[in-house]
Amino acid sequence: MRTVVATRYVTPLREGGSLPAIVEADDDGMYVLKFRGAGQGAKSLIAELVAGEIARAVGLLVPEIVFVEVNAELARTEPDPEIQDLIRASVGLNLALDYLPSSITFDPVAQQPDAELSSAIVWFDAYVTNIDRTARNTNMLMWHRRLWLIDHGVALSFHHTWNNYLERSHAPFPGIKDHVLLCFASQLAAADAKMTAQLTAEIITHIVNQIPETWLVEGSPFTEIQQHREAYIEYLLRRLESPRGFLEEAIRARSLHL
Repeated sequence: MRTVVATRYVTPLREGGSLPAIVEADDDGMYVLKFRGAGQGAKSLIAELVAGEIARAVGLLVPEIVFVEVNAELARTEPDPEIQDLIRASVGLNLALDYLPSSITFDPVAQQPDAELSSAIVWFDAYVTNIDRTARNTNMLMWHRRLWLIDHGVALSFHHTWNNYLERSHAPFPGIKDHVLLCFASQLAAADAKMTAQLTAEIITHIVNQIPETWLVEGSPFTEIQQHREAYIEYLLRRLESPRGFLEEAIRARSLHL
């Protein structure tokens, strides 16, 4: 993954609870920056990184994810004290997604994805326990007539409480019943076969190994960086083992939804 340096704070995105912002970077690109000093801190960035790259690995569209260095100087020209504090609390390495200009929020009434794509997205969100893809907040964009996934900071809910995390890797995901695409997801079994074949141990390990060391161990029961990485890897691999409770829950929820 690339690392860029934020050079200009452009505008806050007030619809996000953690005050993400559009920034310009030293490569002249525009990015939606997720601040380490906001909300759940580094765990939110880890979820954004890991879930986003898993989605990309199974063929779903996600804007490029980059690391962003934030300097305290970025706050100098920002008049809002809350934003100044957020920038100063986030000095160092943060995360951002490529800004998709002129994209529009996905509308499930106006745009109805086909069954294959809908099933893949529902499967993915159930796998990474992403509760934030509802009709109220779809966290999807239409850009160049294609559907793009954004905002995975609330995924991987297991890492907020590490107790019995491996036992919880087999748990279903009841939140899938509220998924905005569930009614279109008529090919969940086929999506499951395809996704599980694509998510090899090598791919999961490669994705987890991209988590910066400075985001790990803090607030966890682990004393070593590698132990922390291996916990993520083992959880994600165990979640792929049969029987997959999250798949069964999604199929059951869809049957009740119809």
